[in-house]
Amino acid sequence: MLAISSSPMFSNNFGWLLEDPISHELNMTSAETSSDSVVALHSSSHTRLLEHSDSKKFDQINNDDQPDHMVKKLNHNASERDRRKKINSLYSSLRSLLPASDHAKKLSIPSTISRVLKYIPELQNEVERLIEKKEELTSRTISNKENSADFNKQKRRGGKDSSSLVISASEVGDKEVVIQISALKINKGSLAEAVSDLEDEGLSLLNSSCFETFEDRVFYTMHFQVHGTMVVELDTLRDKLSSYFEKEDEL
Repeated sequence: MLAISSSPMFSNNFGWLLEDPISHELNMTSAETSSDSVVALHSSSHTRLLEHSDSKKFDQINNDDQPDHMVKKLNHNASERDRRKKINSLYSSLRSLLPASDHAKKLSIPSTISRVLKYIPELQNEVERLIEKKEELTSRTISNKENSADFNKQKRRGGKDSSSLVISASEVGDKEVVIQISALKINKGSLAEAVSDLEDEGLSLLNSSCFETFEDRVFYTMHFQVHGTMVVELDTLRDKLSSYFEKEDEL
């Protein structure tokens, strides 16, 4: 009876005692695995959230800085273009001041500056020469007006000198002579003969002018150049010219 009553109890208790630790261990292992999975999943999600947040902040920073950087770059490029245009315009204006012979040449900027620096003194010399020429012509015009006024006064007085011949000669510059003739009448043949003889002696006629006043007085101005080593005596030249027209008056 003890065997029957004790065997099931022992069997049951032993079976429970043997099976319970294994089941408990499996349950613990499963719980631990589930817990680790949850932790890993939570950690992975948290990591992705952090990465997304950092990426968003980086993009935001870049997007905030990019417009200012682009604006500064565009402004710099625009300023540089304007500066180059102004410089090219100035060089173009400078090049336009050069003689026409230099316009056909494709001069670089350094060559243009060098040519301009050389051309400025040339212009200054030309200006000085033109000023001297202007003063010379002004003086000659004043002299003609004074002679005309004197002759008009003489004619109004009706004196003998009203028909007299006046010849003046003066040196102008280097190797140049200006002759002025004024009279009531001059034979063109005598004037041509006088000029021809002067050219034979070494003078060359550069230019001449003639005008007549309302009182029939004629004024001649002749510009001669002296060639070679010829020395011009102004008094001798005036006397020689006078002799041509005095002969004409005697005729």
